[in-house]
Amino acid sequence: MPVRALLWCNGQQPSSHVAEALLQAGSTPFGVDGGADKAARAGIVVEEVLGDLDSVELGQWEGRTHELPDDSSSDLAKSIALLIERGYTEIDVVGSDGGSTDHVLGNWAALCEAPGGARIRLHHEDAVTHRLHPQDGGLELEIREGNEFSVFALSPCSSVHLQGAEWNLDGEALSLSTRGLHNRGTGDVVRIQADGILALIVPRGE
Repeated sequence: MPVRALLWCNGQQPSSHVAEALLQAGSTPFGVDGGADKAARAGIVVEEVLGDLDSVELGQWEGRTHELPDDSSSDLAKSIALLIERGYTEIDVVGSDGGSTDHVLGNWAALCEAPGGARIRLHHEDAVTHRLHPQDGGLELEIREGNEFSVFALSPCSSVHLQGAEWNLDGEALSLSTRGLHNRGTGDVVRIQADGILALIVPRGE
């Protein structure tokens, strides 16, 4: 059964050390529309190209495309949903930063739209965004003392539990706000769980 997938998007491209670390972890690479061409230019041959296929050089990918024509969702959201349907339980995303302003918020919306069943991580140059879905249980991470991290509710949560941080939460309600901005690790394991969808942003290397 497949376990871990890497989605290569068409935005700002990752540095080589970010991409190499994910590929060495055994992720199967997929291109999100034109992201497949950018991956190829970086020397990465993707398994398949996913999306509405309106920005990829189709001639280079004959027989390795899967069209997702639904215009009501973004290519990223549709690709994540397809991979979860195929049984992938960990999905890493690169190349989602940059581009137009609406795509930035659209990436966060894709995390909210995506069904449960997989750990989803957006990889930035300085940090990693972890999507927490209530269907998938909680998350534990070691965050060094004094290192900042942030928590945002992507859907309304009536009960959020956060332990091991400078400012903890004990079954408190949380909605999309700046309340979870710039918390700090204490050197203990940070444990977080909620009854809604959260985005946890931690420094790269934690």
